[in-house]
Amino acid sequence: MPQCVLLLGAGRRAAYDAYPLARIAAAHPVVLVDTAPPAWACPYLAGHITADPGQEAAIVEAVARYASRHQVRGVLTWAGEHLTDAARIADRLALPGLSYETAAACTDPAALRTLLARHKIAPAGREDTEGPLVSAETVVLDDEVRIAALTRTTPGPSPARQPLRHSVHAHDGLLHNPFLRHTVERTVRALGLAHTVVHIGLRLTARGPRVTDVVPHLPGDLIPLLVELATGVDLARAAAALATGRLPDVAPTRQRAAAIQFAYPAATGRLTHLDMDPAAAYEPSAERMVLTRHPGDRVTAASHAAQADRLAHWVAEGETPTDCAHTLRRMARHLSAAVAPAARPHAA
Repeated sequence: MPQCVLLLGAGRRAAYDAYPLARIAAAHPVVLVDTAPPAWACPYLAGHITADPGQEAAIVEAVARYASRHQVRGVLTWAGEHLTDAARIADRLALPGLSYETAAACTDPAALRTLLARHKIAPAGREDTEGPLVSAETVVLDDEVRIAALTRTTPGPSPARQPLRHSVHAHDGLLHNPFLRHTVERTVRALGLAHTVVHIGLRLTARGPRVTDVVPHLPGDLIPLLVELATGVDLARAAAALATGRLPDVAPTRQRAAAIQFAYPAATGRLTHLDMDPAAAYEPSAERMVLTRHPGDRVTAASHAAQADRLAHWVAEGETPTDCAHTLRRMARHLSAAVAPAARPHAA
């Protein structure tokens, strides 16, 4: 087998994780490190190492044994729970990757806030509840910090405030905002990030950008797909290149917009109906529309929902964010759903 890339955890949901896996597998043989490969991932895999990513010492030893017999060129993960394992493996095999300390800080919100404050970078506080939410999809190339795209997020109802929509525009005016760029660059330096793709969440407050989170791996929610549709930059393949010690070409080749919208249950209970009109496939500028739950499933209303409660998502592309918004609204009409509310306990 040619030099492979190890992937820690394929992800839990094909609807979101098949896209980056397919992009990486097109460039490198991928060997999955997990307890068992999910069926949807198998067509993209060149091999499998049976190991529990929750057992750090055991997984490092299992990978080391594999690497003694095969050529391993890089280590990747897009799951926060596997980030420190990936750092340990990269260090053990002398491969590019995050330091263990950086990986640990990025997966511990309190540690991240402390580290950012130490470098005089303002993290978002409890008082920072107003202002647009954006994320800088950033590629760190040696000493160069390049923002490939900005993702604007529309949150849902409180208290869960799950994302309702993400939007990417190649001509987003915030790409030229010096305060945002400075905050992103300082965050990268403070965490010692190098040779990686990183998703830096920000809230734009009246006092300036405030860092909400730092995800030093490919973001979820099909954000890499939006970035590729809007700019032509392939974040998945860029992440694989960086993990193998190469510098990817991240020059934009498109000047468009793309967006994704998520559907959540209107009530908590049992999903009794979920259907998508086949006409959705013929909507101009529609890229995909995918159902992610099934009738009979127990679901939670949007205000308290988790990602697993999403009923569906759909993606649109166009010349501008306004074009995408119009397409998303038209596509929404093709979805129908019904929930039998959970019975409330009788008052005593």
